[in-house]
Amino acid sequence: MKGLIKKVRGNKKGFTLAELLVVVAIVGILVAISIPVFTAQLSKARKATNQANMRAAKAAAVAQYLTDSADSASKIEYDYDISTGQATVVTGNKKATTEKTLDDVDGKEKYDLFSVSIEPSKNGTASTDKDAINGAIIKLYVGKQ
Repeated sequence: MKGLIKKVRGNKKGFTLAELLVVVAIVGILVAISIPVFTAQLSKARKATNQANMRAAKAAAVAQYLTDSADSASKIEYDYDISTGQATVVTGNKKATTEKTLDDVDGKEKYDLFSVSIEPSKNGTASTDKDAINGAIIKLYVGKQ
């Protein structure tokens, strides 16, 4: 009888419950470690995307400003379309309303609306602001749809 039991047990293939529990525990620990790492990377990627879109919006608006209205003495506002990469003059209300600099942007939320305001200097004085071109002050605005 004992030989029969040993023979039946010896032919079984597979894992014991204890082995499966150990594997599940190890996988659970690895997942618990990796979630914060992936969350941090997502935040960094979101911040980099926002900053890249803000730089692109600024470049497109400045190029449009310099080609179309370089001699304008009034403030001009542009909306930047991410899909086409073009800045167009705002005719109504600005879509993006929160003023931000590149350093202010964090990775908590992804912005999809970008506006740029360019205000020429008054009395012909050149601005010493780092966000200025030809004396005109440039401000970036972001928002979400």
